[in-house]
Amino acid sequence: MRKVLNTMKLEIAAKSENESFARTCVAAFATQLDPTLDDINDLKTAVSEAVTNCVVHAETEKILIEATLYANSVSITVTDFGIGIANIEKALEPFYTTRPDEERSGMGFTVMQSFMDTLKVVNGEKCGTVVEMSKKFKAVNQV
Repeated sequence: MRKVLNTMKLEIAAKSENESFARTCVAAFATQLDPTLDDINDLKTAVSEAVTNCVVHAETEKILIEATLYANSVSITVTDFGIGIANIEKALEPFYTTRPDEERSGMGFTVMQSFMDTLKVVNGEKCGTVVEMSKKFKAVNQV
């Protein structure tokens, strides 16, 4: 079992103006491990996509973001309390979108997959959708 070094929880309103706040908070939290700038940018991009998906698709009022630091990695869970995803397998396909009328590219999950080491998407038992992702850092400060 991996040793947990630190944890955080952030609850925000599901508004697009909170997307940059969420990504900055998670990135600042992860800097405790002294990751590379590329790793921080990857993390910020993935969190941004996850939060944006909640805002655009979930029909929820709030988003919960949890992060856990380990010796050389971070795991992040983004949970919404909305309508869930009818077909997760289809939603994970590149270019699939439920909002083509809004000129959505359907690349959110694909972007998350490309910037993170792991990505898991599930419909929550008492909530809409849970996105779990993790990233190992290339350079690590001994904590």
